[in-house]
Amino acid sequence: MGITSCGTGIPARHISNEADFKEADIHEGIDSTLMILEYRLKAQTYRQEIQVIKQYEKLPLIKCYAGQLNQVFTNLLFNAIDSLEEAISQNKDIVPTITISTYMMENIISISIIDNGKGIDESIQSKLFDPFFTTKPVDKGTGLGLSISYQIMLEKHHGRLWCDSIPGKGSKFVIEIPTTLS
Repeated sequence: MGITSCGTGIPARHISNEADFKEADIHEGIDSTLMILEYRLKAQTYRQEIQVIKQYEKLPLIKCYAGQLNQVFTNLLFNAIDSLEEAISQNKDIVPTITISTYMMENIISISIIDNGKGIDESIQSKLFDPFFTTKPVDKGTGLGLSISYQIMLEKHHGRLWCDSIPGKGSKFVIEIPTTLS
């Protein structure tokens, strides 16, 4: 078995760690991440296909660390899929859905990844971005994905990553990236 990225099970060669600061298309990054995760979105013997709804607004190209930003998308989408699978195990009537929305407000690009999974209990939401904190079983996660994603957004992109969740209803993770990063 090869090296995997952040406990996602995805071979690291598919997630670029490129240090290049370059102009990139956010939608292209999200779409390529979805293509890599397609195997997890497809119908399984125990559940139907996870629906992905894309609500993209027109965005400018932005200078960023594209490979690291794609790692953030991968971590958030992987967690959304895990949450949906757990919710389905408790309620087979759920139509598993991930909605990805993008829009621009002033000089900030906002990307929302919303799932209708199990949600996150309010008592642990403040710990989500702490290193090694996980709600997953030991063999399923390392507790590093959200922590690394938070660092990438804050330190590399001078942006924000935050979560809004309602237990039993789902979670919304929001990435905010300034377009004037230099």
